[in-house]
Amino acid sequence: MDLTVKSTENTAYMIERIKDKLRIVNAGAIKAAHFDDEMYEELHDLYTMVMKRENFSPSEMQAIAEELGKLRRT
Repeated sequence: MDLTVKSTENTAYMIERIKDKLRIVNAGAIKAAHFDDEMYEELHDLYTMVMKRENFSPSEMQAIAEELGKLRRT
């Protein structure tokens, strides 16, 4: 899978992997449909950072969730 290519499938994959990695409790609130291609590169950067880390502090998890919120469609 080439995540450098903008696609709906890649967006969905990255969102699901971020939710899994962070063990987001309310995962249903974050759906790939909430994101559009305009923010794809930022989402990819966030995904890359999250996948590189093993552990997150509560404040880091909150910051990541806030960043996901900023990337959502308005």
